[in-house]
Parts: sequence; structure tokens; C-alpha cells
Amino acid sequence: MILLVTPSERARECAAALQDATSEPVRIAENLARAATLLRAECFPVVVFDQYLLEYEPDEAGSAIEHLGTALPVQINLAICGMDRLVREVRAAVQRRKREEGRARQAARAELHSELNSTVTALLLSTELALETRNLPAAALEKLQSVHELVTQLRRQLAAPRPAGEAQEASLV
Repeated sequence: MILLVTPSERARECAAALQDATSEPVRIAENLARAATLLRAECFPVVVFDQYLLEYEPDEAGSAIEHLGTALPVQINLAICGMDRLVREVRAAVQRRKREEGRARQAARAELHSELNSTVTALLLSTELALETRNLPAAALEKLQSVHELVTQLRRQLAAPRPAGEAQEASLV
């Protein structure tokens, strides 16, 4: 969803053009106070600020910008810019945001995979050392072998290739 922050009479026209171009729903905030409220309540990947508002209300602008979170801000002068430029700028921001999200997901997945591999290695080593202990009661030996088998199975699952959807998503990044 895109947030368009402008008091312009062209706001609805701009919102419709953005929605058509990006296939993303567009919310309109007529002022920066309303934008800050919406930014606190919802997550927007891209926020388009009318440059006029940012210059005319610097204190409110600071408050709105504080609540951007991970949204990409796009600042544009709607009084002089054409609809083509607006659409082009926002489309580029939406695409940039999608690429960044893909990279972040890929990095998080790699980090989790690494952490899980470390834990699995430690578990395998611990169970193998425990299995070498002499005179283990049969029940304890059976349980340790079961744990070892489960951890070995988990190691195979971690080493398995990713499903096609995940591999395709990673190639887009």
C-alpha cells in the first residue's frame, strides 16, 4: 500500500494513476498530522510526500518522518511535476522496496540456516560423545540413538535443496 501525502486538489487523480501503474492500493493523507497517524497505525512500503507540505510545515514533517519505519519516502513537487514523472518515481521506489525486502528475506534465511547448522552440529557431536559412554543403561542408550537419528534427519533437511518458489525468489534479488 502506498501513502500519498498532499493537500492537492489532484490527490485523487494522482492516487488513481499510482494505483493503476503499481497495482498497489493508495491511501491519501491531506496533511502531515494525518500522515503521522496513518504511519503509526499501518505499514506502508512507500510514502509519497508533496514537497510543499514538507517545506511549509517542517515541525509536522519531522513527526511524520519519525514514523516512516521501513517505508521508502518519495519527495515530489506535485504542483509542477507531471503525472508521468510521479508514476515513474513511485514505480521505481516500489520496485526498489521489493528488491530490498527480497534481499532482507534472503539474508535472514541464510543467517537462520547458519545458526541451525551450528546447533545441529553441536547436537550431533554431543549425542555421538554420549553414545561412546561405557555402561550406559539400555533405556538411555536407546533414547540417545533416537535423538541422534532425529538430529541426523534434521541435518539432511537443512542440506536439502530449497523448494522451487524460494529458489526463484532468490534469483529475483
